[in-house]
Amino acid sequence: MNLEDYAEGNKLFRTYFKKNKESLEKLVKGQKPKALFIGCSDSRVIPDLMLHTNPGDLFVIRNVGNFVPPFKADEDFHATASGIEYAVSVLNVKEIIICGHTHCGACRCLYEPLTDTSLVHTQKWLELGESAKTSAILSLGAHAPLDKLLRLTEKLSVMKQIENILTYPAVNKRFEAGDLHIHGWCYDIETGLIEYYNADTYEFLPLNELSSH
Repeated sequence: MNLEDYAEGNKLFRTYFKKNKESLEKLVKGQKPKALFIGCSDSRVIPDLMLHTNPGDLFVIRNVGNFVPPFKADEDFHATASGIEYAVSVLNVKEIIICGHTHCGACRCLYEPLTDTSLVHTQKWLELGESAKTSAILSLGAHAPLDKLLRLTEKLSVMKQIENILTYPAVNKRFEAGDLHIHGWCYDIETGLIEYYNADTYEFLPLNELSSH
């Protein structure tokens, strides 16, 4: 795409804007999103498109690998921690969704490390996925097919990020009080299916099964 393509896209959006002017103008007064969505920066993962949500429904944080760094009060500033704090303590979202996806480049890099030494921030960031890789290898064995290791790592990473987000005092306090719900999802980019982690059965199940009940 070139700049002309983006300009045409914005022209089409303004048509949508005019048709939904009343609801969109209400957002000028402030946002009240229903959920915090933490997803991967991968261009194939489009939260609003995947969930058919409207402007104002989701507060979205996207980063490489949909990772959540553990809480550290003295840590250098980073956008993910700031976004979590703002969503939970200022916007008072009721739901947190941590959504991984299949064929994740970040998870693949755990098995095929980056060799470009200039990618210093990326290499450091990917350390947040190492525990998921270790768990996958312990479960399937180091000589398991790479595709199976990757699919399991992607899901185990989501579970690890849930553990990490609960280290944030504001998140943990509201979660323990029952005022905040945390969900682990995995999006299949081959089918469009989303699976959710069921803490009662310790497995990922199709999200559409929830809507049928």
